[in-house]
Amino acid sequence: MPRQRFPLQDDTPINWRVFKKLWPYLLEYRSRVFLALSCLIFAKLASIGLPFVLKHTVDNLNLDTGKEAIMAATLGLVVAYGGLRLANVLFGEIRDTLFGRVTERAMRRLGLTVFNHLHRLDLDFHLSRQTGGLSRDIERGTSGISFLMRFMVFNIGPTLLEIIMVVGILFFKYGFDFAAVILVSVVLYVFFSIRATDWRTKFVKEVNKADNSSSSRAIDSLLNFETVKYFNNEEFEANRYDTDLAAWETARRKNRLSLFALNGGQAFIIAAAMTSMLALAAINVAQGNMTIGDFVLVNAFTMQIFMPLNFLGFVYREIRGSLANIQNLFELLERKPMVNDESEAQTLVVNHGSIKFENVDFAYHEKRQILKNISFEMAAGSKVAVVGESGSGKSTLVKLLFRFYDPNKGTISIDGMDIKRCTQDSVRQHIGIVPQDTVLFNDTLYENIRYGRPDASIEDIEQAIKMAHLDKFVEALPYKGETQVGERGLKLSGGEKQRVAIARTILKRPPIMVFDEATSSLDSQSEQAILKALGEIAKGHTSFVIAHRLSTIVDADKILVMHKGKLAEHGTHEQLLDQDGLYAKLWRAQQKNRTVTDLQ
Repeated sequence: MPRQRFPLQDDTPINWRVFKKLWPYLLEYRSRVFLALSCLIFAKLASIGLPFVLKHTVDNLNLDTGKEAIMAATLGLVVAYGGLRLANVLFGEIRDTLFGRVTERAMRRLGLTVFNHLHRLDLDFHLSRQTGGLSRDIERGTSGISFLMRFMVFNIGPTLLEIIMVVGILFFKYGFDFAAVILVSVVLYVFFSIRATDWRTKFVKEVNKADNSSSSRAIDSLLNFETVKYFNNEEFEANRYDTDLAAWETARRKNRLSLFALNGGQAFIIAAAMTSMLALAAINVAQGNMTIGDFVLVNAFTMQIFMPLNFLGFVYREIRGSLANIQNLFELLERKPMVNDESEAQTLVVNHGSIKFENVDFAYHEKRQILKNISFEMAAGSKVAVVGESGSGKSTLVKLLFRFYDPNKGTISIDGMDIKRCTQDSVRQHIGIVPQDTVLFNDTLYENIRYGRPDASIEDIEQAIKMAHLDKFVEALPYKGETQVGERGLKLSGGEKQRVAIARTILKRPPIMVFDEATSSLDSQSEQAILKALGEIAKGHTSFVIAHRLSTIVDADKILVMHKGKLAEHGTHEQLLDQDGLYAKLWRAQQKNRTVTDLQ
C-alpha cells in the first residue's frame, strides 16, 4: 500500500512549532536582527510623530498672530513633517536591507536541510512519492517560511505595538470615546479576520490539492512521453489533465469568492470605524472642545492605524495560508527514515571484500514475505551470480547489501563486520553498481561518468570510457564527451546508457562490484566485449552478479538459484547442471531459445 503524502484535512491543527524551529535561523545573525529591530522602533516613533506635526501645523495656520511668525513656525513644522516622513521611509529601508541577509541565509539553510533530509529518507518513500506534487509542496513551504520570518518579526508585532500606542494617546488626550471606538473596531476586525480566514482555509487547501494533482499529472505524462506516443494516448492524457485543471478552476473560483467575502467584511468594519471617529471629532470641534488641528490629528491617526490594521488582516490571511502550505514541509522534515545509523555506528573498513548473508528474512510489507532464511557466503575476490524467476528476491538482495533496507531477521556482513552496525555512507562507499535500468542526469556525458568519482580527472574518465568500450561511441558524438545526454539520459539508447553506467562504476573502482543485468541491453558482440572488460576490472574485486542470461555467468565461482524467496540451489555451473534441477531447466530453455533465434 503506497504511503500518503501527508494530505491536509480541513480540521488539521496548525503546527505552531514552526516559529520555534525558525528561531535558530534568526539567531545566526544576532547583531543584524538587533539593528533591524532598532530601525523598526525608530521608524514607528517617526510615524507616531507625524499626526502631531500635522495638528500643530493646522493650528498655527488658524492663529491670529503676525503672518511672519505664523509662516516661520509653519515652515518649521512642514520641514519637521518632511524629516519625519523621510526618517520613517529610510529606517524601513535600512531595516529591510539588514534583515534581507538574515532571511536569505535562513532560506539557504532550510533549503539545504530539506534537500539533505529527502536524500536520507528511505527508498520506499521515493518509490511512492509524486515528484511534481512534492516539488510544489517544497516550493510553497519554503516561500511560506520566508513570509513568516519577515512579517511575523517585523510587521505583526510592531503593528500591534503601534495600535496600543495610538489607543493610549487617544485615551489620555481625547477621552474614552475615541479610544473605545478604535479598540472595539480593532477587536472586531481581528476577530472577524481570524474566523473568516479559518473558514476559508479549506478553500486554500483545495486549490493546493488541485494544483498538486495537475502538476503531478503533467510531469508524469511528460516523463513518460514515449509511452504516450507508443500507445497513441495524447488525447487520453489531455482529457485527464483537463479534468485536473477543471478541478483547479473550480477550487480557484471558490477561493476567490471566499476572499471577496473576507475583504468585504473587513472594509465594512474599517469604514464604520473611520466614520464614527470623524463624526466624534467633528462634534467636538463644533462644541469647541477640540481644534481643527485636533480634528486633523484624529483623522490622521485613524487612517494611520487602519492602514497597518488592514495590512495586519492581509498578513494574517497570508500567514494562515502559509502555515497550511508549510505543514507538509515540516511533516516531511519530521518523517523518520526506515533505515538509520546507530548512535555508535562504525565506519566499514574493507580489506578483502568477503560477504556473508546469514539467516536473512525480509518483507516489504507484513503480508508479503520476500526473502526466507537466506544464507550464503562470498569469498573475497570471487564472482557470485544470482539467478531465478522474476519476483524471487534477486534485486532485494542488492538493496539489502546497499542498506536501502535492513533485514527483518538475520545479518549481512562484509569482512566480518555487520553492515547494520556500520554507517550507510561507509557501506555504499565500498560498493559499485551497474543497474539494469540506468538513469542519467541531464548533464554532459563526461559529468555523468564523473559521478562515480567526482574528483576524477579527464584522463581517468577517458580511461574508464575506453575500458567500457564506449570510446568509439563518444568519438562519433558531435561534442564528444561534452554532449548533453538529455533528461534521464533519454538521448541515449539502452545499451549506451548501460555502458555509461559501466564506465561510471569502473571509475569508482570499489572493492565490491554489483552487476544487475549489466549487459541486458547489449547486442551479442557488444556483450562479449563488455563481459571481457568486466572480467578484467573485476580481478581482485568481489563481484555480485544478478543475471538473466545464464551464458554470462558460466564462469562464476558460485551460482545461487532463487525460487519464491528461498535459496533453492547453489554451486558452479557444472555442478548445477549435474543436479538437473531448476538451474538446469532454465539453462536448457535458454539454449533452446538461443538456437531458435540463431536459425531465424
